[in-house]
Amino acid sequence: MNVNQLIDMVIRTVIRRAVNGGVNAGFDAVSNMGRKSRKAPPPEQHEPDPERERIREMRQARRAARNEQEL
Repeated sequence: MNVNQLIDMVIRTVIRRAVNGGVNAGFDAVSNMGRKSRKAPPPEQHEPDPERERIREMRQARRAARNEQEL
């Protein structure tokens, strides 16, 4: 290899890395356009709705009765 080929090879490698870095940064920027931050807000802790709780217990009782019949 002569010096001209070595220089071309090094320049191509440097340019390839720079272009790949730019493309990756662009994709990251576009994929985050709709978001303001990467972290999700912590879930809110609230009192369970008594009606939903009652319905959930009824469903569990119904499932338990159905499973007992199958045995």
